[in-house]
Amino acid sequence: MYTKEEEAFIKYWAAHRQKKKKFFRQMLVGLPFGIVLMIAILLNFMSGWYKRAAMVANADPSLFIILLIAGIIIVAFAGVFSSYHKWDINEARYKELISRK
Repeated sequence: MYTKEEEAFIKYWAAHRQKKKKFFRQMLVGLPFGIVLMIAILLNFMSGWYKRAAMVANADPSLFIILLIAGIIIVAFAGVFSSYHKWDINEARYKELISRK
């Protein structure tokens, strides 16, 4: 009927599905992905490969604050989205296995 892996997943997900759905928990789990994404964006921006963008960035001193705020928003969104997506995939698998019973 079920493989050992599927039985283990059903037991695990039935016990932890509500805990992993909480917003703060999703934020903590997805935070490394968001930080890596933001570091990549900042490295691309600071590398100076696009000269016109570097000129515009150096012309306006408040751009750094705007980039910092945008970075925080990107980290939060990417973190929550990636974690919620992972939770949604596990929930769909759990419901599929339960309905197969």
